[in-house]
Formats: sequence, C-alpha cells, structure tokens
Amino acid sequence: MDNKPPVGQKELKNQWRKQLLADRLQLADRLARNDALQRVMRVWLVERPDVVIGAYWPIKGEFDPLPALFRWQEAGRESDAMQASLQRKLGLPVINKIDKTLTFHRWYPGCPMQEDAYGIPKPKDTEIIQPTLLFVPCVGYGPGGYRLGYGGGFYDRTLSALTPKPYTVGLGYTRGFLPDLEPEPHDVPLDAILNDNGVVWPIA
Repeated sequence: MDNKPPVGQKELKNQWRKQLLADRLQLADRLARNDALQRVMRVWLVERPDVVIGAYWPIKGEFDPLPALFRWQEAGRESDAMQASLQRKLGLPVINKIDKTLTFHRWYPGCPMQEDAYGIPKPKDTEIIQPTLLFVPCVGYGPGGYRLGYGGGFYDRTLSALTPKPYTVGLGYTRGFLPDLEPEPHDVPLDAILNDNGVVWPIA
C-alpha cells in the first residue's frame, strides 16, 4: 500500500479507508487470523479486573470479538460463585440519534436483537450498562494508539463524553497498520491495540 500519495490528510484517510475495507473483505486467510486474534484477546483478558465490557457487532469484514468475550464471561461463572454485583456482563453499542454518541446495552447469545438505522444489529430492550473496558473496531491504526474508523466520529464523541472514561482497546488485522496515520484534533487515542500477531500498542 502506498502510504504517501500527494493528497491532504483527510483525502489520504479516505483512500486508506477504501483500500483497507476492500482488502479486509477479500482476506484469504480470515479464519486463521480470526483464530489468532481470538487467542490474543483471551490471553490479554486474563489479567484484567473488569466485569463489564463493551464491544461491537462485526460488519464489513471486521474481526468478531464476541466468541472470545463469551468465553471470558463463561470463565467468570465457572471460576467461583461470583457475587451478583461481580457477574461479568457484555454490552453492544446503540446509537443515540440526537447527539450521535453510543450507549451500551447488555448482550448475551440469543438475546432479542433489532437493526438500527444503519442496518447493524443491536440488543432490543436490554439494560444499559457502563463498560470499564471497551473493545473498538479498527479499519486501520497507527502510531500513538490512533485508529482509522469509518469516518462517522461515533467513538470519538462517545469517549469524550463518557465519565469515567473506559479503558479502550482497538482490534484489527496486521494489514491495517498505517505508519503515516496522523491524528486530527478530535481524535482520541486508544489505550491499547491488539492484532492477530499480539499487542501492538502500547509498545513494550
């Protein structure tokens, strides 16, 4: 991929986004990469104290984090008789149409779902939860923990508004690394980034 065509940062991001999305949809080794990133997630989660995690429903060839998170939830049930207040919970985003931010509603396999205005499945009539850890999809990612998303700004607005701010973790494939990605003033850096090779941010 040519990382330095003679265009401005906004146009450059649009080019990267278009190319990375096309590449992601055509991944020949998707199953192997998914398995690898599932393992990275499971190992990374072992040391985390969180009991409420937000994630996303995968679209457009995104990595699916839900199997690893469901195993994390089940491991919490099996490890000990957890108090009700410490039961592990998972949430998926629901878009607020007014301010274009996200709230997270509890999700579990088989829970009622409905499509949002963008055609993305969301939990239907489940409780709102407050994640302390949030897994974020990355179209691409670069130095300093910055991500390239779809351009809608939903996560940036949400993270700016959430108090307390959750620990944020980007998920993507190795192909998505953009060494020349530069943040814009509204961009919020992620706390960590995982790909199918392991932890790529913060740098050890």
